[in-house]
Amino acid sequence: MAGRGWLWARNGLQLRNMSESEYRSLPAVDAVMQEPRVAALAELYSWPAVTRLVRDEIGAARETIRGGGQARDAGSIADAVARRAESAWGDWPARVVNATGVVLHTNLGRAPLSKQAIAAATEAASGYSDLEFDLRSGERGSRQTHVSRLLADVTGAEAGMAVNNNASAVLLALSALAAGKEVIVSRGEAVEIGGGFRVPDVMRQSGARLVEVGTTNRTYASDYESAITSETKAILKVHPSNFTVSGFTHTAEIPELVEIGARHGVPVLNDLGSGSLIDTRKFGIEHEPTVQESVDAGAGLTLFSGDKLLGGPQAGLIAGARDLIDRVARHPLARAVRIDKMTLAALNATLLVYLREAAETEIPIWRMIAATSEDLQGRAERWRQMSGVGELASGRSAIGGGSLPGQTLPTTVLSVKTAASPDSLAAKMRQHTPPVVARIQDGAVLLDPRTVLPEEDEHVVSALAAARPGE
Repeated sequence: MAGRGWLWARNGLQLRNMSESEYRSLPAVDAVMQEPRVAALAELYSWPAVTRLVRDEIGAARETIRGGGQARDAGSIADAVARRAESAWGDWPARVVNATGVVLHTNLGRAPLSKQAIAAATEAASGYSDLEFDLRSGERGSRQTHVSRLLADVTGAEAGMAVNNNASAVLLALSALAAGKEVIVSRGEAVEIGGGFRVPDVMRQSGARLVEVGTTNRTYASDYESAITSETKAILKVHPSNFTVSGFTHTAEIPELVEIGARHGVPVLNDLGSGSLIDTRKFGIEHEPTVQESVDAGAGLTLFSGDKLLGGPQAGLIAGARDLIDRVARHPLARAVRIDKMTLAALNATLLVYLREAAETEIPIWRMIAATSEDLQGRAERWRQMSGVGELASGRSAIGGGSLPGQTLPTTVLSVKTAASPDSLAAKMRQHTPPVVARIQDGAVLLDPRTVLPEEDEHVVSALAAARPGE
């Protein structure tokens, strides 16, 4: 036993000596800073910032040695520092080509902006603007004045306003109109609509007291009326924009609720979510309630998103009765959720497209939704011919983004199989400049032209060529 203990001690000493040797062979910080790639980073950014990256990477190398690994030289550490800098300090968010076939892809930023919206946002950011200044009177103005008129013109409402997103719009409206009082909502609409956003939680944050009526699958207008008390300040209707309930169901419609609200002096708030201004039935998909329909039906406030079926920037929009809009706009929380100048400019340009009735030709998501089967097949075939890989296949494009749940459109995809795994091919295409994001199905990489703008076709072809799936 003593001999074995001596052997263990000798081996332990050898291992310790080997580790100490590995530690000693690690380069000093100054040595790594003199490497050409790191020195160039220090000139481009700042010496202290790059030095911190170098120290972090040397620290990671020490941990590797502590785990039994080998030391790294200055060149290896310099390469790692360069990769860290590119990842942490590169342009972000990076432009990608969406070939997944999901029109409103939440992970990819939902609706791409129109050229008009991009130009307007750039112009707003390039210098001073009359954001809160009345050029005629020379006095302070409101950033809501212009968008209020536009929303009224587009939707038919008396007035409107914009905040930073639709969750904020709901929170603000409930805070302004029903804090400390009751709001009636169908039990089937007190839901979670994505990202942990739950309607009951938002209502509680607003200070309103939730009164649920009906059942999960069936709620009648009479259920709402029976629940109205002297404490009731609003009826809330929530459109199920990202889920469906089918079968034995019943939902009270806005005109019914408006009639009940009018009898009791209670406004109806209609959270539409997706915010479509176009009748979706013309594209062969189910009807999505439009903002105009809600306004025409008499909803006191209609709340909807800017970056879903509206096809604009992320925003929460409220259209409705002027007196209710004024109350909401005066609430202190309006300051906390107000919309910025670049988003307002992009929103303004987007709404103007609707006034010109040009959404299907100028707003990207509607161009995608309106694309014909012949056009999609032709583009997929050109991808196949130019890349020399894959075969055409029938597929379905999804609307996505919490809009039109379960609704899809027919498409033609380029299906690419490879000797390597489809994950490997998809990963290579994501490393292209710009990255091309595809979807994987049945062992193949599928590229859907519906969500690729025609001017991006060349990127799909060049990404396929660079990935070399035939090898």
